[in-house]
Amino acid sequence: MQEAVSGKDSPYAILEQNLSLQQVVARKTEELETERHELQRALEELRLTQAQLLQAQKMESVGQLAAGIAHEINTPTQYVMDNVGFIQTASGTLLGLVDKAVGLAEVARPLLPEAEAMVEFDATLKRARLDFLRRQIPGALDESLEGLGHISRIVAAMKEFSHPSGGEKEPVDMRELIATTLTVARNEWKYVAEVETRFADDLPSLPCQRDMIGQVVLNLVVNAAHAIAGTLREGVRDKGRIEISAACRGDAMEIRVCDDGSGIPIGIRDRIFDPFFTTKAVGKGTGQGLAIAYSTVVDKHQGEIFCESEEGVGSCFVVRLPLDGGAGRST
Repeated sequence: MQEAVSGKDSPYAILEQNLSLQQVVARKTEELETERHELQRALEELRLTQAQLLQAQKMESVGQLAAGIAHEINTPTQYVMDNVGFIQTASGTLLGLVDKAVGLAEVARPLLPEAEAMVEFDATLKRARLDFLRRQIPGALDESLEGLGHISRIVAAMKEFSHPSGGEKEPVDMRELIATTLTVARNEWKYVAEVETRFADDLPSLPCQRDMIGQVVLNLVVNAAHAIAGTLREGVRDKGRIEISAACRGDAMEIRVCDDGSGIPIGIRDRIFDPFFTTKAVGKGTGQGLAIAYSTVVDKHQGEIFCESEEGVGSCFVVRLPLDGGAGRST
């Protein structure tokens, strides 16, 4: 007679144990998968934080260099501007004197037509091309002063743009900040796009970290220029258009950077703010620009940033920053 099967060895008990074991394995697998995702997210945040730190250190270094460069360039530039201004004034005086001499020669010529001095004066006057000089000198001096003024504005913009805010929020005139940023980024967009700015008449100062928000606008403008550059065809489309606007929307200021470039494919739109994600060729982009912009706007200023885009038509990046500087909001 066979021995009775014990309860714990019965097929039902074994099945129950297997099911329980499978549940444990499934739960542990799920926990491990969750931990893996958390570690991956933590690693991405660590890499982004490192990138932001490097960016901050770079901006601080650039600020220090810009201050030195500003001094080194502004001093001789001021000398040249002063000298050109003096020449501009003196040239008017000298041209007036020449006019008097020509008038005197007109009176003396009938009386001394063969005099050596008169003949030499007429020959010199002819070689001087006085009418040409009278037309060209004022314009040349004006252009020189304009160019020197442009150098001064670029240096001042670079110095102001890269000056570190020290992590403190301060009231910032966004009209001025955007204008400064466009000056700094001019070399990126001037060959590929016309830029238009539109600001609300009642635009208030915005409490923010000036250098960080300037970097956000810079990244968006450069991205817009690159998006347009890929659509240009000689003889078909020589330049695109970038429009930057700022206006109040409720309790926030809304800054929009729009372009008529290639647009963003719908399949990657939800990834554009991911750290180190880029569609640019190797060496052309690190994938940090938009990720740092997102962190700056959302984490450090309690705002929001998103993109409206239509492939083949263009993109519009929208930044909304609280007018109270994010006071009382969770970080």
